[in-house]
Amino acid sequence: MRAIHRTVPFAMALAVLLGCGGSGEPATPAPATAAPPSAIPATTAPTSGFSVTDTAWLQLTIAMDERALKVLDLVLARTKDPALRGVAERLATEHRDELARLHDLHTRSGGPTTNPHEGHDMPGMATGETVKALGTATGTDAAYIFTTAMRAHIDQSIRLAEAEQKSGSEPAAKALAADIERARTDQRGRLDAL
Repeated sequence: MRAIHRTVPFAMALAVLLGCGGSGEPATPAPATAAPPSAIPATTAPTSGFSVTDTAWLQLTIAMDERALKVLDLVLARTKDPALRGVAERLATEHRDELARLHDLHTRSGGPTTNPHEGHDMPGMATGETVKALGTATGTDAAYIFTTAMRAHIDQSIRLAEAEQKSGSEPAAKALAADIERARTDQRGRLDAL
């Protein structure tokens, strides 16, 4: 019981401070439709060995990866630059593989089947305005929008993965968080090399 009491405040802080209410992209303001922290549905503890922290991390990371894939798919449609395309293709493959693992763990956790973060702009997540801008950008503009959005995504993913490893309780979730942290560090290096 004591472990649950320690993870509930952390999960709430994770969901409110790192989860919703802003994009985390300094150059793009959050849209007026972003949900305020008070409107975020509460995450409840699943019935399995997964803690509230584990479930919150899975939900946040799934939502972030789904939005990142929108950005990755758009840049692949908007650029002909071979180096940029190569990085984006590899990132898209890695994110799709990662999403499959995240969804599998989320199913095993017994957590809610609906995503309480759907439609929210969260730190590290490309906003609707960013996605719209990338949909019409070309050349260096598309490259800039893409790399800026992906760096924010990668940096926030690392912070969330570190938090899960520190405060999560399910070994499989913590192991996936460690894998994601390693992958994101490598991905950041590839972006920086462009």
